[in-house]
Formats: sequence, C-alpha cells, structure tokens
Amino acid sequence: MICYGLTGKTGAGKSTAAAWLRDKGWYVIDGDLLAREIMLPGSPVLRRVADAFGEDLLLPDGSLDRKGLVQRLRGTENGVALLNALTHPAIDALVQREIEQAKNAGYTHCVFDAAALLESPSRARCQKIIVVTAPPEIRLQRILSRDGLSEAQANARMAMQKDDEWYLSQADYIIRNYPPYTLEEELSKVIACPDANTDEN
Repeated sequence: MICYGLTGKTGAGKSTAAAWLRDKGWYVIDGDLLAREIMLPGSPVLRRVADAFGEDLLLPDGSLDRKGLVQRLRGTENGVALLNALTHPAIDALVQREIEQAKNAGYTHCVFDAAALLESPSRARCQKIIVVTAPPEIRLQRILSRDGLSEAQANARMAMQKDDEWYLSQADYIIRNYPPYTLEEELSKVIACPDANTDEN
C-alpha cells in the first residue's frame, strides 16, 4: 500500500480533494478528526495543552475551547510550535493505527489529510506529498463563506501559516484548485502517475 500526504493552506480545498480521492476508492485519514480524538475531555494531551496555554481553555463540560485556543496561539510566542510538540506524537500514533486498518481492509492507497502535515512526524509515513493551492483572494472568500469569520479573523488565520513557496517546495504533486483549472482534472493526474498504481504493500 502507498500512503500519500495531503496538505495545503487554509481555504485551498484539501478536504474537497480528500473527498474526491475517497470517492475513487482511496482510504482517507482525516487529520482533523484525529486531532479531536486526542483532545477529548479527560485525555492526557488535553491536560498538557491546558497546562501550557491556560486552564481557562477548558469549558465547563471539560472540552476544549477551540476558538479560545486559536486566539491564545496568536498571542503566544512560538505558540503553534508548542502546540504541535504537544499534539503531534499522539496524532502520529493514531495515523499508524489508521494505516494498519487500511492495510488490513485491503486498500492499496491511503491519503493523510492534515493542515500541519509538513511539520509533523507523520510526514515520514507518507511516500508522496500532495499540496493543494489557490490564490490568497480565493482562499479568503472560501474561508469567509465556510467558517462564518470576519475578514480580519480570516486574514489572521491565513497569516499564521507559512508562505506558499514553503509548501510548494515540498510537494511531489501540486494541485491547482482555482480557475481555469478543475480539481478533478488536477487530481486525475495524480491517479494516472505510475506511483499511484504501485502494487507495493
């Protein structure tokens, strides 16, 4: 089985790309779901995050105040790096679990969809990296229509990520998700590559 990493800046459309690949028979590992799993109330990772960023980020039911955490990260020097250090090892263990499940179920392809893939230890589990890209103005409009944020909040979220060149320099496949390109045509090129048709297990 070959495992791909799928990433891109916020609003680029990586989750839509993952859904398309799932429809084509690929096993999709959803990084957002894994990140939520390790942060369930009472989990040791959530305890460490609260210790690092503030007890007030725990809501009355014991769950994480996610919006509050994002705001806290903006005001904390090296906050994103610290959060990654606290969460990535636990997420990576779940990624390995998912890869084994995919193998046992007979899948030949899996894709790990994660915003912070390139900074994570799980990158080493991926044989190829797919980066979905779109211009900033298009990404901004997608975020505004999708997440109910103000323009200032959306711009602040976008500013927390590394620049386009950093993402593109690490890509084996660059997927252009903006006119005149179509996501389907771009991803079809990935499926057509010899790497995507390997019989390796």
